[in-house]
Amino acid sequence: MGKKKTENTALLLTHNIIVRVTEDDYNKYDRLQQKSDCTSVAEVVRRILSGRQIILFHKDACMDGPMEILTGIQKELKAIGHNINQITRAYHSSRFESQQSYHAEKALEQYQKVEGKVNLLLSVISQLSKQWLQK
Repeated sequence: MGKKKTENTALLLTHNIIVRVTEDDYNKYDRLQQKSDCTSVAEVVRRILSGRQIILFHKDACMDGPMEILTGIQKELKAIGHNINQITRAYHSSRFESQQSYHAEKALEQYQKVEGKVNLLLSVISQLSKQWLQK
C-alpha cells in the first residue's frame, strides 16, 4: 500500500537539494531528530531551513524508579483482581456451605492483599506529590 496522495500539490516535496555536511553536523541533526517530533534527519534540516518549529521531547529520568513501582503495583492489583474473580466463580458454583466459607476466606485474604498494595500506592503518590508540588 503506497502513500496517500495529497490534494494540496503545494505541500509536495518536488525538488531535491543535495547538501554535504560534516560527520559532527550530521550526528547533531540525528540526535535532534531522535529527541524531536521529526521522522527523519531530512525533516529536521527542512524545518531548520524553513524556520519552522521543532518540538523536542524530554524524559525525566528521576521518574524511572517511581514509575517501575507503580507499574508493579498495577500488575499485582490486576492479578489479585483476577484471583478474586476466580474465587467468586468457585464460590457461586460450590454446593456446600463449607466450600462457600472456604472460598469466602480465600477472597478475604485477597482483599487484605489489596489493602497492602493500596497503602504502598498511597505512599508512592505522597512522595511524588512532595517532589512535584514543591514551591
